[in-house]
Order: sequence, then structure tokens, then C-alpha cells
Amino acid sequence: MTTILNGKLISQQIQDELFIEVNKIKAAGGKVPHLAAILVGDDGASETYIAAKIKACEKAGFKSTLIRLPITVNEKELLIKIEDLNNDEDVDGYIVQLPLPRHIREHKIIETISPKKDVDGFHPQNVGRMALNLPSYIPATPFGILQLLERNNINTTGKHCVVLGRSHIVGAPISILLSRNGVPGNCTVTLCHSRTENLIEHTRKADILIVALGKPEFVTAEMVKEGVIIIDVGITRIASDKTKSGFKLVGDVNYEAVAPKSSFITPVPGGIGPMTIASLLVNTLKASKKEIYG
Repeated sequence: MTTILNGKLISQQIQDELFIEVNKIKAAGGKVPHLAAILVGDDGASETYIAAKIKACEKAGFKSTLIRLPITVNEKELLIKIEDLNNDEDVDGYIVQLPLPRHIREHKIIETISPKKDVDGFHPQNVGRMALNLPSYIPATPFGILQLLERNNINTTGKHCVVLGRSHIVGAPISILLSRNGVPGNCTVTLCHSRTENLIEHTRKADILIVALGKPEFVTAEMVKEGVIIIDVGITRIASDKTKSGFKLVGDVNYEAVAPKSSFITPVPGGIGPMTIASLLVNTLKASKKEIYG
């Protein structure tokens, strides 16, 4: 029997929990958590993500600020905005929505964000602390995966986890997190990528398969074993003559084919996406309470 890992439902539960905690903070005369975001340009996907984050802040009782900059903004101007946020005592955490225009060095932007306010968990200091199993802001999508596994009581200890994709946003950090001594964790992890040979030999051995490739419906039924746990991070808009809009959203896994062989599987949409946003809010609350850096 296949169990759907409903990220939308778990995300709402987390937001409800945050709302209760924020009300307690307010009642005690404390500071309301404040999340800010910088959006460069008007990319459609980025606009959607930012709107969802702002809506989630409202549900959780957080304060939010959106800073819009034109796609023509130069790197120096963006760095000035980042320094302003670094020095703004009312802002607890903030994100710079990716991707950025090609004329701006992404690594330079990430390195300039204060690690104390880096609720996306991308700053080298936070990545290093995470790798050493020290308190840190965990990147929101991997953090969301951990919470989804934990809240569904999925035992990961001793399991063979195969990760498809090695990005610094998802693949690399989740491979570290699930291999470390913790719960969820204690997996034997295989990290696969575009240069991996005989990929199907690896995926067929996976007890847990995490897919973050950006290739729609890449994973097929013959690539997985019976009872596998599927975490599908990908989301791509493809043309469809079965919807009014003329398109549909699909993941990196062929859901219809793979779901019958799975013990657990995330839907797309409604799986990891909402968990990413909930995790961003959890990181912001930690920043507000100064739990990581004091």
C-alpha cells in the first residue's frame, strides 16, 4: 500500500504551531519574527515562490518585507541592500531569491549575507557548521525533507539512501544530513549525478530515493525496487491538453508509474514545496530567538 507524504498538510501543521508560539511571544511583550526577501527582476517562478512565502508569514503571524529590484540592478547596488538588511535590527532573517541575473555573482551575494540572518542556509559558514553537525541554519529544502520524514515516523537508520543530484541547494546537503548520526539520519548514502555510470544499478538498491535533478519524470518504475520511499524535489511545468491552463506541474519522478511500487511517495505539487516554505519560517523563528548564534 502506498502512503502519500502530504507536504501541504504537514506544512500547515507547522505554520499553526508557529502561529501559537508567535502569539505567546506577543503576549510576553517579545519581538515578532521578521522575514525579509529581495527579489531581482520579475521571473514568474520566483514571483510565485515569494508570494507563497509572504502568505505563509501571514498565516504564522510573522512580519514580512519584500524588496523589489529591477533586473538591471548592478551587483554593487544589490550588495548595498544586503548590507542594509545585515544592519537592520528589526529583520531577523532574509533571503535573496535565486536565480539571479547573469551579471551578478551568486557566490558573492551569498557570502555577503550575514550568517546570523542566513535563513536559507547557503552561507559557507552555515554549510560548514552543518557538515560538522554543529548548530546551523539548514538549507530550507533539505530541512523540509527531514521534517517530512520525521513527522511521518519514517525510520531512516540503516537504510540505503540514494540521492540524484548534487546541487548545493538540495543534493549535497541532504546527503550530508542523512548520513550523520541523528534522527532522521544514520543512512548509508550514495550521491549520484550526471557523470554516474550505470545509474539504474544504484537506484534499484535504494530504500530511500531523493530526486533533485530538474528533469521531468526522469525516474521510471523499472529504476526502483518494491517498497521504496520516494522524495521528489523536482517541479517542472509541461504542456498538457488535459487541463484548462494548457499545462501541468510534474516532478522528476513519473508518479503514475512509480507510486504503485512505493511505500511512501511525495506528490508534485503538494510535497516538498510547501515543506521548504515551512522550514524557512522555522529558521526565521530560530533567528529571532537567537538559537543558533546567540
